[in-house]
Amino acid sequence: MKRFSFIERQTTETNISIELNIDGSGNFKIDTPIGFFNHMLEQLAKHGKFDITLKAKGDVHVDFHHLVEDVGICLGKAFYEACGDFKGIKRFSSISVPMDDSLSNVTIDISNRPFLVYNVKKLKEKIKDFDTELFEEFFRAFVSNFRCNLHINNFYGSNSHHIIESIFKAFALSLNDALQIIDSSVPSTKGVL
Repeated sequence: MKRFSFIERQTTETNISIELNIDGSGNFKIDTPIGFFNHMLEQLAKHGKFDITLKAKGDVHVDFHHLVEDVGICLGKAFYEACGDFKGIKRFSSISVPMDDSLSNVTIDISNRPFLVYNVKKLKEKIKDFDTELFEEFFRAFVSNFRCNLHINNFYGSNSHHIIESIFKAFALSLNDALQIIDSSVPSTKGVL
């Protein structure tokens, strides 16, 4: 089964399209007007081995919030649709990734029960012109639309760029691992997720 999806979302604030191939090789074409956000989404594609083509524009003259949140919504929907009936997936994964001075862990349960735990406290308010608080909004939107349980824990670090990058790399690896097909059954005693 091909695990592929195409999502479009157009509102008065944003215009987003995403093509996703879960079983890709890490090819990406990320196009948003937010440079640092692009860099993190590229980490997700590359280290998760997901093929992602993402084009997003919006009212960034107002704030980056709408665009970042809506990309999270669309990316969550893209993964949810691409998974189909979720048969055979590993479901759980927990991976820690260092990035120079920082160490972060991402634990995921692809459970059809959305819940986010976000323990990241040491970030500067901004990285260049990006409000770092928006990463929590991105992950909350992703979790709500992919319907997964996601725990993000940064253990330590002094450089905000390194902290966020270690989180996105751990997220990519954990998501890839949990989505591996290991058999043909639904990974739940209930028979459904």
